[in-house]
Amino acid sequence: MKPGISEARFRVREQLAGVNLPSDAIGATKNISGTIIGKPDGTIVQAQSKFRVDMRTLVSDQDRRDQFLRRNVIESDQYPFAEFVPTEAKGFPLPIKDGDIAFQLIGDLTIRNVTKSVTWDVAGKVTGNKGVGTAKTSFNFAYFNITQPRVPLVLSIEDNIKLEVDVTVERE
Repeated sequence: MKPGISEARFRVREQLAGVNLPSDAIGATKNISGTIIGKPDGTIVQAQSKFRVDMRTLVSDQDRRDQFLRRNVIESDQYPFAEFVPTEAKGFPLPIKDGDIAFQLIGDLTIRNVTKSVTWDVAGKVTGNKGVGTAKTSFNFAYFNITQPRVPLVLSIEDNIKLEVDVTVERE
């Protein structure tokens, strides 16, 4: 994964007081790193494959939201990193050829010391030894034992967290 180019994001639908339409609260960071090692048969070498996001560096368009999330929701001082260990690339096209690809990346995601299985839908493009793509998954707050936030001025927060990762990778 290319450091400083790839980006991890969360999206949560919220309805603010005094605003007619709901909107997405979006937080993002480029502080993401990782490696995935695959065998020629397409299986993943789990012991050498991991992605890590520095949760302390997630930033949205509102500083107060960021501080609240870090202190009360993701508790990033105590749990600074989210980690994903891929276990299977379902539908990954082999041999790898130039062009568009789509597959599911299945594995174990750890947030706040809680590890759960998640499936990412991945779509991207391969050109030579480089690839770019976006991976998406979603789950509710309770899946990772996270209390759904309740704050003044926010009428509602949808019980659905969407995670998105834009990646730029290079085969070695």
